[in-house]
Amino acid sequence: MSTISGTNNTSSVTDNLSISKKQDTKKNTNELGQAAFLELMITQMNNQNPLSPQDNSEFVAQLAQFSSVEGLERLNNSFNSFMSNNALQASSLVGRSVTVESDTSTLVKGGIIAGSVDLTYPTNDMKVSVYDSAGALVQQIPVGEVPKGEAVFRWDGQNLELNGDLLDWEAGDNAAAAGKYRFEITATQNGKSEALDTSLSANVNSVTIGENGALILNLAGIGAVDAKDVKQFN
Repeated sequence: MSTISGTNNTSSVTDNLSISKKQDTKKNTNELGQAAFLELMITQMNNQNPLSPQDNSEFVAQLAQFSSVEGLERLNNSFNSFMSNNALQASSLVGRSVTVESDTSTLVKGGIIAGSVDLTYPTNDMKVSVYDSAGALVQQIPVGEVPKGEAVFRWDGQNLELNGDLLDWEAGDNAAAAGKYRFEITATQNGKSEALDTSLSANVNSVTIGENGALILNLAGIGAVDAKDVKQFN
């Protein structure tokens, strides 16, 4: 019956661990620990007494723990990278104009407020009413006939442009001052007059990153809006 030398086993394991540590000195602590543990387990299995094998369940359990920790660290690094990319993208939105569902927005000096409404049916009686921050009617613009579908408009405080055409109406000589305005757009559709849901443009004043990496845009004249609710980046 053959026997296995305990002295040789110990020497072999020690030598292998020494070689492994020298090879992995440039790796981080977790990678070195996992590599050394794996080397130790394999060496023990190669040198164990076949008539009295070692129980390697503890080695396997600890190796699994190493793998779990390494996996969590990789996931954390990926999430941190994702957050950094989101922050970089968010910073590029500041100062830009976006279009969101809203009936209020802010007119800046020399600027425009762009918007849109969707008509389920064509209409021959559409009106755009603009109110200032105090609720006073600033302008009421008779648009008239508009086909079914999306109607896109632009307002500079004086004139209204619809679907690329400047409306011919008496706008007056004085343009509305810079400030916050509310739009109320009504149309007669299928024989009934009703208010239409409005989307307006607004400038992005700042961006914050909310829970789970969600981008929250702080819009002039509107407030906080989730980036996923933006209809258009202008």
